[in-house]
Amino acid sequence: MEEESYKKSEGCTIKECQDMIQRSLRTPMVKFLMEHMEKTGCKVGDNFIKAVNCNRKMGGGYVRGEGIVVCSDQVKIQDDVNQVVIHELIHAYDECRASNLDWTNCAHHACSEIRAGHLSGDCHYKREFLRGFMKIRGHEQDCVRRRVMKSVMANPFCSKTAAKDAMEAVWDICYNDTKPFDRAP
Repeated sequence: MEEESYKKSEGCTIKECQDMIQRSLRTPMVKFLMEHMEKTGCKVGDNFIKAVNCNRKMGGGYVRGEGIVVCSDQVKIQDDVNQVVIHELIHAYDECRASNLDWTNCAHHACSEIRAGHLSGDCHYKREFLRGFMKIRGHEQDCVRRRVMKSVMANPFCSKTAAKDAMEAVWDICYNDTKPFDRAP
């Protein structure tokens, strides 16, 4: 047995995660995003979304040209996996529809993070409450901003100042860009 298959204290095994990924592929939002990627001309193969041990505090990621990874050592339940898959599919969709998307460009990265945070449900008030953040008004945009900053600052090409400037510069256009949805879900 590979070391990866042993249960991690924070998450689940690779096999459990892979099973949850398979279940997430049957959810309406994931099906919708995958259909729109195909319509946009991007092939999504059987191994496009895979479970891996990341050994980092992150739920998953999109890797250009390879697909989506879900960090089995960081996800515990089906909802965690669904959220990671939806968020990362929005990044994949962005790259699919914009041939010039450059992840080393802080504004490009910030825009995709704004869209993923806004459209995926990452910042739903219930999720925010469970994270210990609660505000009656404006919580969703605050959450998206906080999560964009965290992600873009992790980009080695983006300092904290560059991340903040990029996010502010593209906020309105990217927050209001709901493609492939008609409106924010």
